[in-house]
Amino acid sequence: MLKHVRYFLIVFYVKDQKRSAEFYKKIFRKNPDLDVPGMTEFNVFENCRIGLMPNDGIASILKEKTPHPSKGNGVPRCELYLYVDDLQFEYENAKSAGALEISPIEERDWGDRACYFMDPDGHVLAFAEKIHGSKS
Repeated sequence: MLKHVRYFLIVFYVKDQKRSAEFYKKIFRKNPDLDVPGMTEFNVFENCRIGLMPNDGIASILKEKTPHPSKGNGVPRCELYLYVDDLQFEYENAKSAGALEISPIEERDWGDRACYFMDPDGHVLAFAEKIHGSKS
């Protein structure tokens, strides 16, 4: 356990902050805790936040040291893997939120039942539950 870390913030770089905020409001079923030009944040757990930052915003910080984040739009660049209490409900919620289904609910060889989606920017979003009797 990292006791010196107070919380962590995972930031997705997005093409359209407002569109992505609306999408994640539906996924998380809550309003953002911060929503200002340049950053939207959702407190999803006590010590975990998910942020949405426009591509151009992060590009102004990164300068020309990296490719512009917009060059990766639609390309899977990360995965948010969420263990949930009701996998079927989250599967249906993601579909109704407009997530693009990648893989339906299936038993995976690592001991989970999981489904995979893609958000409007190409980030992979997975919902999972442990299969009873699995070792993890």
